[in-house]
Parts: sequence; C-alpha cells; structure tokens
Amino acid sequence: MKSNNELAVLRHSAAHLLAQAVTELFPNTLLTIGPATEDGFFYDFLPSTNFKEEDLPIISRRMHEIVARNLPMTHYQMDKAQARELYKNNPFKLELIDQIPGDTVGIAQQGDFYDLCRGGHVDSTGQLGHFKLWAISGSYWRGNRENQALQRISGTAFFTAKELADYEKLKEEAALYDHRRLGKQMDLFSFHEEGVGFPFFHPKGQRILNVLRNYLQKLLDAQDYQEIATPTMLSDHLWQQSGHYQHYKNNMYFCTIDEKQYAIKPMNCPGAILVYKDRPHSYKELPLRLSEFGHVHRHELSGVLHGLLRVRAFTQDDAHIFCTPDQLESELKKLIELTYQILNRFNFTQISVALSTKPENALGSNELWEQATNSLKTSLQEAGIAFTINEGEGAFYGPKIEFRIKDSMGREWQVSTIQVDFFLPENFDLIYVASGGARQRPVMIHRAIYGSYERFLAILIEHFKGHFPFWLAPVQVKLLTITDAQKAYAQELALKLKQHGLRVEQDNSSDPLSGQIKTAQLEKIPWMIVIGQKEMDQGTITLRYANGKQEFGLSYEQFLEKAHHANNA
Repeated sequence: MKSNNELAVLRHSAAHLLAQAVTELFPNTLLTIGPATEDGFFYDFLPSTNFKEEDLPIISRRMHEIVARNLPMTHYQMDKAQARELYKNNPFKLELIDQIPGDTVGIAQQGDFYDLCRGGHVDSTGQLGHFKLWAISGSYWRGNRENQALQRISGTAFFTAKELADYEKLKEEAALYDHRRLGKQMDLFSFHEEGVGFPFFHPKGQRILNVLRNYLQKLLDAQDYQEIATPTMLSDHLWQQSGHYQHYKNNMYFCTIDEKQYAIKPMNCPGAILVYKDRPHSYKELPLRLSEFGHVHRHELSGVLHGLLRVRAFTQDDAHIFCTPDQLESELKKLIELTYQILNRFNFTQISVALSTKPENALGSNELWEQATNSLKTSLQEAGIAFTINEGEGAFYGPKIEFRIKDSMGREWQVSTIQVDFFLPENFDLIYVASGGARQRPVMIHRAIYGSYERFLAILIEHFKGHFPFWLAPVQVKLLTITDAQKAYAQELALKLKQHGLRVEQDNSSDPLSGQIKTAQLEKIPWMIVIGQKEMDQGTITLRYANGKQEFGLSYEQFLEKAHHANNA
C-alpha cells in the first residue's frame, strides 16, 4: 500500500476520470466538485436528467475506455478572466473561481477534458484502472440543503487489482455484519417512517446502552465527576451567544413558544455553562467536572442518514470541565488516560491520535488558540503518544484531540474527542475567585469518549460481529430445557441468577433442544444453560457456549464464579 497522501492523489485523479466519463456520455451535465474521501472519492453533478443506478456500469465502461487512452494528466494556472469565460455557463465553477484568492486558478486537463482544480494528480489516466463505482445518491451544493440539489456518484480506487479485490472483500464482510442487519436479527433497535433518522431502542438494545452508561458512570464517580441534566430546548439567544447559531443553524430545530424563539439543543455545552454561572465559584472548587448524558438533535440530510452511525437524535456521553489554567495540562492527561482505559475495555487496542487546529470559521483571538493548541500538544507529548496534525479541522471554539480506533475488520472510526476552549468562558464571562480574591477566567474542556451511544453501539455491533463479550451482552445467559418437565425448575434458576445481577432469559417455546440452541445462536447469546432431567435431579448445570463447547456437572456456585469472572474479564 502506498501512503495515505499518494492514495488520496490517486482517488482525486479517479474523480476527474469519472467527471470526464460523465461529460462524454451526458454532455449537458454541469460539474461541481470531486474530492478524495477517506474510503474513495465522489463527484457531485447537476445532470439535465437524473442519473439512474443502471447508468453506473455504462459510466464505468467509459472510464475504462479513458484509462486505455492513457491520457497525460496535466495541471497549469489560468488567468481568472479566462477561466470565467471558460465556465461562463457553470455557476458552480464561477462561484469557486470568485472565492479562490489571487489572479489565477488551477486547471487540470486530460485530453480534451479540463476541470477547475488546485492540483495533485497521477501522471496519466492509464494509472487509474483499478476503481469501482459504488452508488448514486442525493447531495446539495456545498452540503447546504438550502442550495441546489445535486447527484453524487461515489466510488473508490486503488493502485493494484489485489488492493481493490481485498477492499471489495472487506466491504462484503462488512455488509454481512452490518449493524442494521444484526440489530434487526438481535432485536436491538428499529427505525420507522414516523420518525425518519430517530432510532427506537428495543429492550435488548437499551440494556446494552445501560451497561455502557453504568460502566462509564463508575469510572466518572471515581474521578469526582458530578452529573447534571440540562433542558432539551433553550432560547435561541443562548445559541446566538454561544456561536452555535451562526455555525449550526442549518442543522438545528426551532420552535416558537409564547412568541419567543427556542431551539432544540444540538450540543450540551451551553447548558453546562448556565449551570456553572448559576452561582459564584472559588478556586478551591476547581477543577469542576460536570458530566451529562445529554440527548441532542441535529437536522441531518436524509441522504446521509445511515442506521445508528448517522442519526438525527443521539445521546452524548458529555463532560465539561472548568479548571484554572495551571490545572489544564493535568486534567488533559487524566482525560487521555481515561480515554485509553475505556477504549481498551472494548478490545480497541489500535488507536491513532490527531490534533485538529484552528479552522477558518474560528472564534476568539489567535493568542488564545495558540495557548489552547499548545496545551493539547504538550499533554500528548508528555503522555508519550504519537499524533498527527489536522490543520484547520478544529471546532469553531477550540482545537481538539481526536481518537481513531481500528475495529476487528481493519476499519478506522473516529470516536473520542477532547477540546480545549478559552472562547466560551470569555464569551459568557465565566469567572472564579482566585486565592488572592481576584476574579479569574476558567478554562473549559469539552470531552466525549464514546462520542455518542448510538454511533458507538453501531461500531461495537460490527466490531464484535454481534458476539458481544459476556459482560456487555444484552442477554448473558439463556436457559434451555430438554422437555417441558424442566421448565418450572428453569424458571426458579433464572430468578436466582437475576438476583445476582445476571441478564437472563428462558426459552419458553415448545421447540426441541436443537431448535432452542439455533435460536439462541441467532440471537448471539454467549452462554446457554441446558437443563434435562439429570440436571434437575442432581441440581447441576450444563453450560453450553456460543461456539458449541460444553461443560457438564457444574454446581450452582461454580457457575456463579464463572459468571463473576466473565463479567470482570
């Protein structure tokens, strides 16, 4: 495999290849933009007649024809006036030209095809033969649903046929263990037309969420976090003051109450700020660690909704820490350690870290941004953690550390974030009384480790392929009986096990034992207790694992010891 940068160049070049094929086949199509993405590339078009799925193989064949032409891919600068004339019938390109600084713009060319581009391509189209088009979907110009609706064609590309084949195999495996498919099979959650993008959690799914919360809550209690809960809907003046209104307005839900405008919260931080401001604080109270399992809503486009991975309502495992500047690095180190501890608990051992810096739409002074960025950088360095820099990818109110995990299928997911914020304490005039009586400004740290319950659960389902470890499984033990004569005994045993905190179900069907075992396996239940007349007479337990392994003649106490060990493994 080449470097990520080389792969991005290849995929961006493949986007140009796609655009050339589309313009040759559908000459009235207007081009917009076509970047490389983490897994491939896309190009957004405005066709005169909408593309259909059956167009994909036709476009793909034309792309291969252009590959066979082996056209040189060149790049040069063009005077803006000339470029405007070139694109006089394309308002999207004209808008981009106007926003590019300087007197010239970049033009990429291959044969008689050209496109507005800042550069970065392979030498010729002949190097682009290993690609695959995936889908046609809806999009909007510049991602804003108030702009022109477009059509997006997405795909991927690699340097070799083997890399592409390996990737396609991985996609097939991922489809097999897609959390939406397993979620239905395991009866964890559902979606309904009455609430598009809003997940409904079933009892078993909610059990997993409760385990996630209880595990995290114990760790937070040990570190003196204090849990709060803030309203779902607050005045839009609050969101204007925080800056979210300017930056997230298009993703927020609004309503009017008593002729006043309110917004459903897309984030929890302004609520935590109001809790802090409710009374004066002394330096002796800091750091003040406020945790909140906050339910937030964001208006996502229907085209990007994807199971639990992209929803319109989700719960963040949020925390906002108010500390003195001197306490900042110590708090950051604790958060980094806590993040690794939690991610490791779920068997995520391959973790990469990036530091995202000041974006173009940032609020606050350059001095505060530099101070915040350096504190994050120093904390990572002192923790001995290697990290990369994501230039301009920070939140509008502060830089952040992003943690990416690699799952059992080799895919990377961005989950945890830690953000340092000097701006919001300034904007909301937050203070604490220092030891000498002076009023000082606290620093605010935003952090989420799961990110959101919904997305983290989706990742866990696919990571474990539905086979949750014993401590996390929604049903840990299922009791199966050989005949109906053992059902009353099984019911008594289930009650005793529940009293020890185990999550237990009994199969009350009239299926034969083989059918009960098959059902439990489809439900991905880790342990089964098989009860026949012999077990009932002797007061013993036959334990059957999901993989088919069995242990016979266990006493009740031996079983409990095994369960206790598995719960703490």
